[in-house]
Amino acid sequence: MRLFPPRASSIMTTPTASGSGSVVWFRKGLRIHDNPALEFASRGASNLYPVFVIDPHYMKPDPYASSPGSSRAGLNRINFLLQSLRDLDLNLKKLGSRLLILKGDPAEVLIQCLKQWNVKKLCFEYDTEPYYQALDIKVKSFAVAAGIEVFSPVSHTLFNPMDIIQKNGGKPPLSYQSFVKLAGDPPSPLLTELSSLPPVGHLGGCDIFEVPTVEDLGYEDAKQDEFSPFKGGESEALKRLEECMKDKWVANFEKPKGNPAAFLRPATTILSPYLKFGCLSSRYFYHCIQDAYKSVSKHTSPPVSLLGQLLWRDFFYTAAFGTPNFDRMRGNRICKQIPWKDDDKLLEAWREARTGFPWIDAIMVQLRQWGWMHHLARHSVACFLTRGDLFVHWEKGRDVFERLLIDSDWAINNGNWMWLSCSSFFYQYNRIYSPITFGKKYDPNGDYIRHFLPVLKADMPKQYIYEPWTAPISIQTKANCIIGKDYPMPVVSHDLANKECRRKMGEAYALNRKLNGLVSEDELKHLRRKLDAGEEQEAKAKRSRQQLIG
Repeated sequence: MRLFPPRASSIMTTPTASGSGSVVWFRKGLRIHDNPALEFASRGASNLYPVFVIDPHYMKPDPYASSPGSSRAGLNRINFLLQSLRDLDLNLKKLGSRLLILKGDPAEVLIQCLKQWNVKKLCFEYDTEPYYQALDIKVKSFAVAAGIEVFSPVSHTLFNPMDIIQKNGGKPPLSYQSFVKLAGDPPSPLLTELSSLPPVGHLGGCDIFEVPTVEDLGYEDAKQDEFSPFKGGESEALKRLEECMKDKWVANFEKPKGNPAAFLRPATTILSPYLKFGCLSSRYFYHCIQDAYKSVSKHTSPPVSLLGQLLWRDFFYTAAFGTPNFDRMRGNRICKQIPWKDDDKLLEAWREARTGFPWIDAIMVQLRQWGWMHHLARHSVACFLTRGDLFVHWEKGRDVFERLLIDSDWAINNGNWMWLSCSSFFYQYNRIYSPITFGKKYDPNGDYIRHFLPVLKADMPKQYIYEPWTAPISIQTKANCIIGKDYPMPVVSHDLANKECRRKMGEAYALNRKLNGLVSEDELKHLRRKLDAGEEQEAKAKRSRQQLIG
């Protein structure tokens, strides 16, 4: 069963329960501006209960995780969320209200409170993620049976994904161009400012908490070298937005251009985590960019412009909403079936920044320390893990990004990993991001590497910084960095590994074409055995050639 969002026209309906209490349930949408659920909940209400539920599904500490955090979220993202909640609480207090923190299974604790509070409206932002779809069905079913009006508007995206799918004959458009043709112009944001909110009503026997700290959640012993420099919350989001709009580069923004090695002043807006948590409304962002364009003589256009990036975001949301099993290879009709390696050692070397390729390892250190990196840096490490070098399953890399990124977004993360592994959306698997030459184009001196990999910082000459294993031992000694001891040897030979990856991708694509994408588990296993045998034969031939030379 799937919960479908209301049509856009239902967003401005007249409330049916004037003079009674309302609940606004925050999940994403952690903001006051352009918040239809908050606006509707407060309209005509005598009391307002703004709630957020601390969900152990996402927040419970996992002592076995590879880095501090829960099994599903690293400490950087948890901290960003808590900062956003504190900011939301402060902004609600300015309007005469406050944020009520509940703890536990969201459906269970919310239903318990609905039983005790005298409310006639339950309002929450519509969410397309499968986890929230299941939660919302439970809560909505109870509310409807109890005679509580439920209002769940679409406000996390520019468009209602169901509208786009219906326009496309019941299927999501699978190209950006077809999506844009169907979408048209997005609705305008709510520009009315709330001057006050109804007071919180009687709380009954519900356990209400203040916004917790990371220590309150059980992370008092968590050790982390460095934390994300990006602070959560609507106030910070609007401040960053204002600064971006002052900069003329907004008009000239052109993805995929930009410098992935720029870390002191990243060459992008860094508004993605604020969009992820809904601290910033995508409709308001779109509206501000359009206003900024009016003050310049020329600007870039979609798909590469900043407006284009917001449309890409909605494209992935729509594709994800309309595609069963979007977050996996098996059972996903738009995903090519590829016999990826199941190699935990290679995966761990990649995740822990021990591949021996400084460009890749520096990016992975930035991910672990900051919870963020430039989109081209993400492209580099995703390509390297999958079709470029290691041939490890994109789902494994997706899981690492999903946990560590502060802007981790279910639809966009899965869509991008399918794209970058050439499993869907993009199919030119021979085009790769070299782990040696790509970063060098932007940062020939290796300043980015030297910052995030201090072991290479001191005296490693720039001609070796991207390939330190090629440095003579005298250079390594002088730089206090012996390769194989102080910094690892490369886990693969890039040229040989990439050649092998291309061969495997070619075979997998041929099988998908032959079977029209309907590749069974047995057929995939057979292809994996065939590819492994070919790889072993190549390794034997290489050893024989080396023995002859020796």
